[in-house]
Amino acid sequence: MAEAIYVGGLLVATPLLDDPNFRRSVVLVLEHDSEGGTLGVVLNRPSEISVTQVLPVWDPLVTGPSVLFQGGPVQTDSALALAAVPSGEEPLGWRRLHAGTPAVSRLGTVDLDAPPEILQGEISQMRIFAGYAGWTAGQLESEIAEGAWYVVDSEAGDTFHADPGALWRHVLRRQRGELAFVANCPDDPTMN
Repeated sequence: MAEAIYVGGLLVATPLLDDPNFRRSVVLVLEHDSEGGTLGVVLNRPSEISVTQVLPVWDPLVTGPSVLFQGGPVQTDSALALAAVPSGEEPLGWRRLHAGTPAVSRLGTVDLDAPPEILQGEISQMRIFAGYAGWTAGQLESEIAEGAWYVVDSEAGDTFHADPGALWRHVLRRQRGELAFVANCPDDPTMN
């Protein structure tokens, strides 16, 4: 398990977190500053809205499923895109996450106002998120202390996991020790 919140790390909702916005969610941390707060996107909440309905010019570059993901409850009327590059190059229209972890070293945000043609062939995977998750300074640390979140290391395949609905269990199963057993927690613990 990771020691602290960091850009590129994952926040995994514990079974105690029953907020419908974050229940069994996996959040990728995009920005973190102890004085400014934390920003991330929920990786495992695909919506039923296709990318072609909202941002059709970006649909050819999106990694399946080709839907908007519910990135979080903040500014749900705005879009944020994450994309991976196959090399160490930084193409126009793409900005690398400032993270020290190799798992996300080729991950960055996409300028959705840029023409998609400039990124054609420059990115290997991409997903678009409606909204984001945000915490003010100290808020997330308090939630972690209350037992709402596990902070764990990310792996390269997490952001574009082929089965987003299984990501929560997948991330927990690969943890060491007792945390791996949490993946087996039933949706309704009273049914155990």
